[in-house]
Parts: sequence; structure tokens; C-alpha cells
Amino acid sequence: MNFKYIKLFTIAVLVAFSAVNCNDDDDNINMQPMGPDFSGTYTQEDQMGRPAVNTVFVSSGMKDIFNTTIPSQQSASFQSMFQTNLEALSPAYNDPTDANALGLTSAQFTGLLATDVLNVSLDGTTTFFDGTNVLTGRALADDVITVELLLIFGGEDFSENPSLSNDNVDANDKAFLSSFPYLATPW
Repeated sequence: MNFKYIKLFTIAVLVAFSAVNCNDDDDNINMQPMGPDFSGTYTQEDQMGRPAVNTVFVSSGMKDIFNTTIPSQQSASFQSMFQTNLEALSPAYNDPTDANALGLTSAQFTGLLATDVLNVSLDGTTTFFDGTNVLTGRALADDVITVELLLIFGGEDFSENPSLSNDNVDANDKAFLSSFPYLATPW
């Protein structure tokens, strides 16, 4: 067979394969855009209304139970564990009457924290803490971890345990946007 016939044979085979593999059976498929599929059974795997609370105060063997407990039942179920862990962690609560800058004793503070939800003020300032408003929501620029460290270690006036009361991260690495989606653009 000479080269010319090999080329013709190859072209014929390719055309035959194309003809067999190409058909119009997809012309009648209704290609409607599909949204997310919410059918099925879902299981909550993690809960973190307030950053670091779950991480710090829930004992490691209780993480799965805490994460699947509905918030309205969390304080009754976990407050004592939170209090034990807080008092073991922070020297600012050495005495049962010791309080944090909010005036909350370890029992009161952990009762608040054990219900791991992010509160939202519908008619006031939305902030984690701005010196006056406390836990009324969270703005993106709020220094949440430092506020939590202050409330855990800072004592009544934020003066106790200064080396433990600040994460020393004072701002986001990039400015937040002034319009939706508000998050800083990726690098």
C-alpha cells in the first residue's frame, strides 16, 4: 500500500468513527439551570457562633456532642465544663467572686459563652466589643480574639495578665471593601 492510500484509509476510518460517535440524541434534553439540591439527610458537624469559644472551652472528648447540641440546650449541658476549663485556664478567676470587665463571674460568663451563638442587635450597634457595646453582633473589623482574651484573662479592668490579653493582631492584612461582599479581595 502506498502512502496515498494509507492517508485515504486513515481519513475514512476517522470519518466513520465521527459519524458513529456523533448523533443528535441530546437535542431534546431540557438543560434548565439547576440550583443546589437540599434533599437528603444532613448532619451538623461543627458549630462556632463565636470564634474560639468552641475551640477553647469544649473538652476534646465532648466536641462532637457540643457541635450537635442545639444552642438552646447548650448552656444547661455545658456551662459547668466551660467554667471548669475557664478557671483552670485563667488566673483572673482564682476566686469565685472574681469578675471580668463585663462584671461577670466565671459562672455567669461561661453561662453566656456556653450558648454558642452570635447575637445580633437589630436596633443598635453591631459589634463584638467597642468599649461600650458588647456581644451585639460582629463587624468584620472587630478584633474578636483580643476581646475574648481580655474577657478571659484581663480581669475586672483588663489590667490582669497583660501578656495573655492580646493576640497582637490589630488589623486585617488587607482593607475590607466598603460594599458587598465586604471581604478583602484575594492577594
